[in-house]
Amino acid sequence: MNTIEVHDLTKKFGDFTAVDHISFEVTQGEVLGFLGANGAGKTTAMRMLCGLSKPTSGWGRVAGFDITREPEEIKKKIGYMSQKFSLYEDLKVWENIRLFAGIYGVDPKTIAHKTDSMLHRLGFYAEKNALVKSLPPGWKQKLAFSVAILHEPKIVFLDEPTGGVDPVTRRQFWKLIYDAAQQGITVFVTTHYMDEAEYCHRISMMVDGRIEALGTPQQLKQQFQAASIDEVFRKSARQAQRNE
Repeated sequence: MNTIEVHDLTKKFGDFTAVDHISFEVTQGEVLGFLGANGAGKTTAMRMLCGLSKPTSGWGRVAGFDITREPEEIKKKIGYMSQKFSLYEDLKVWENIRLFAGIYGVDPKTIAHKTDSMLHRLGFYAEKNALVKSLPPGWKQKLAFSVAILHEPKIVFLDEPTGGVDPVTRRQFWKLIYDAAQQGITVFVTTHYMDEAEYCHRISMMVDGRIEALGTPQQLKQQFQAASIDEVFRKSARQAQRNE
């Protein structure tokens, strides 16, 4: 079952083509790494898939809804987490959970239970009354991810979610990603850490708004005759002709 379907999706800003006729599918429970250098078109593509920006041409369906005609329905079925803004720093841990549960439309009767359940699962119960800004970066990231899937979305979009955290915490974070995927949540993730990309089921490499390559980590390494995804990334990025 496909949770994301895209065909010839294109986004232009005047004469500039940010996303250039991309096509791909993502299945339920799959972890897709969406990679590319700065200016490759990743963020623009993600905004269209999240229902935040309308395509210039082409079509796409996310969680069964048309990205052009049904963006509000898409927003109800997805979770989103970015590196820069995912939590309110001046609110307490439990206040953030309750706030986002309400935004995501979680049944008010279940919010208290879901809040306590999440805090226990993460081992954060003793910190429930702490301000988010007082938490270590890795704790913030794990909390933000858990909040993003609190409403059990079909898809969660992660925009460079592990920026600024140490390698051990990043590995722990990826365990949460795998746990979500095993629950049937599709994970669409961008990252600049190429070692993380190796954890993805499949990887898309974007260059100048186009998908240059798409496949499993092993398939891409064979295609580019590379020893690692980092080498694949560098070889594909050399083909870029435009800057951000």
